[in-house]
Amino acid sequence: MMDARVSLAILAVCASCSMIGSATAKPYAHWPKELRVENGYPHSEDPCRRVGETPATVDFLDDSATLVGCPSRQSAAHIRGKVVGNVRGIILISAPNGDTLHPADADAKVPATKYNATAAVPCQNVGGSSPTCDAGVIRSSDQIAVEIKLPDGMTRVLLFDPKGKFITHASAQADGSAALQSSARRESDWTIVTVGREQYRIPDAFVLGD
Repeated sequence: MMDARVSLAILAVCASCSMIGSATAKPYAHWPKELRVENGYPHSEDPCRRVGETPATVDFLDDSATLVGCPSRQSAAHIRGKVVGNVRGIILISAPNGDTLHPADADAKVPATKYNATAAVPCQNVGGSSPTCDAGVIRSSDQIAVEIKLPDGMTRVLLFDPKGKFITHASAQADGSAALQSSARRESDWTIVTVGREQYRIPDAFVLGD
């Protein structure tokens, strides 16, 4: 795997990139009526909640997994499982039974962070004057999350499968990201991700490591 302390040679990495957001989120006060929420997951005080069967969730239920609803992309990024849906801004994750948070994989972590690597990725139409945005990647055996810090302090989370194929962007009703459409195309060793008007160029080496 890539030495997380070494900057990607193909990127203009900041000498000291600021870390992205908080790992936790406050509990969501108003859960959509379409969801039947239960206790917190994986711990009772956590912002993500177990979700029961309703017409909105019946297609996502699996006897071998727990359906979890997370109120923000930040809280969802810490649940090990597959993103299966979104109900009015609540991100639904199918978490395999027996698994909760992302494990401490063999992939090294950047010291004092949750990230396997940090870098500055090329970004466009995000409101800032810089051609790059600070980013961090969290790799697991089930999903890879690239968290990008935007100039306004918000975070854009891009989700990839374990082979590096773009899946979707994590969204929330509160910040308007749930209304944004996302897509991706390949260009050599890069994935060009478009979220609304925003565009991000993500190198394979950053997503997958060496």
